[in-house]
This record gives sequence, structure tokens and C-alpha cells, in this order.
Amino acid sequence: MLKLAVLVSGGGTNLQAILDSLSDGRITNAEIVTVISNNRHAYALERAKSAGVPAQCISPKNYENRDMFYDALLDALEASEADLVVLAGCMVVMPEKIVERYENRIINIHPALIPSFCGKDYYGLRVHEGVLRRGVKVTGATVHFVDQGTDTGPIILQKAVEVRQGDTPETLQRRVMEEAEWVIMPRAIDLIANGRIQVTDGIVTISEEMP
Repeated sequence: MLKLAVLVSGGGTNLQAILDSLSDGRITNAEIVTVISNNRHAYALERAKSAGVPAQCISPKNYENRDMFYDALLDALEASEADLVVLAGCMVVMPEKIVERYENRIINIHPALIPSFCGKDYYGLRVHEGVLRRGVKVTGATVHFVDQGTDTGPIILQKAVEVRQGDTPETLQRRVMEEAEWVIMPRAIDLIANGRIQVTDGIVTISEEMP
């Protein structure tokens, strides 16, 4: 059974998609052992509690410096004995010490088709604003492993979403979540939980389903 630590910062819609997928069998051979937020007001914590999942807030505001915060976060992850760290709308950039400790065991969802509209300046609504400003006709979402860069780790899954005339950043954000993020994040977790993902030289391959 793959143990998941889910890191969140806000409303927790991707967390809810994972919870729903565990419940209805789209994710198999996995369980959430902890939900951690850097924001004590995050509604995601309430979603976790409602589902009976252990949840806690580890906020940088409670520590003298960033390193102490990162140490506390790493301690909590190790205490949970998580096999996979899932960044589900988490606004905390993972430090080198955590990335090294969980090499190819941290995944993130990005609301665009990497390598487009990604990197340190693209997060939240900024991604969709950039998409609309450039006038592209197709956007989407990407699940990738986290490495030392920003949105540069091996790509696991991607799903395209049409950009429609009249879209606002808010309407596009919602459609990308519904049509892509909530689909491919649970799918990626299921693939990893069932041993179907392999990373070689920075490239992800997906094995055929077992008979």
C-alpha cells in the first residue's frame, strides 16, 4: 500500500479529487497518511478532517527562519512514513533537502502544458492570464516529478484543454481543473501505486497494465 503525504495551501480541490478517487477505486493500492498545509486557514484541512485523514498545519510563520520551517516539514514527512509526497495546490517551493530525500517521490500538478507557461513566475491565476495574453488555443495540465528546478522534473502525464473565446482567467482555471487536473493527478498516483512508472535519464515510461 503506497502511503501518501498530500501538501496543500488553499481550497483543496485537487485533494478532494484524490479523496474521491480513492473512494471510488480510480486510485488503488494507496492511502493518504497525512495532509499538511502551510496555511492554517486552508479549507483543504477541513476536507481532510471530514474524510477522517490526519491533517496538520506547519506554517513558516511559526518558525524563526525558513530553514527551521523546512526542517519541521521534513520531520513531519518522515514521521508519516510517506512513500510519495503529493503537491496538490501547494505554494511552498520544496527545498533541496526534501527533494534529495524524496528523489522521484514528489509529484506536482501544474495548470499548463509544460514547458509552456511554467517556471517561477507562473503559478495560480498567473498561468491562465499568461495563456490568454499569448492567445494560445490549447492549454491543459501536467503532472511531473519534482526536482531542483521549478517545473523542470520528469513529466508523468499531460492532458490538453481547449481555450475558448471569451474565457477569463477564472473560467479557464476552472475548466483546466475539471477537465485535466482532477483527472491526471489521481491517474498518476494510481500508476505509481501500482508500480507502472519508471524514470530513466529524466524520461518517464509507463508500463502496460498487468493482466
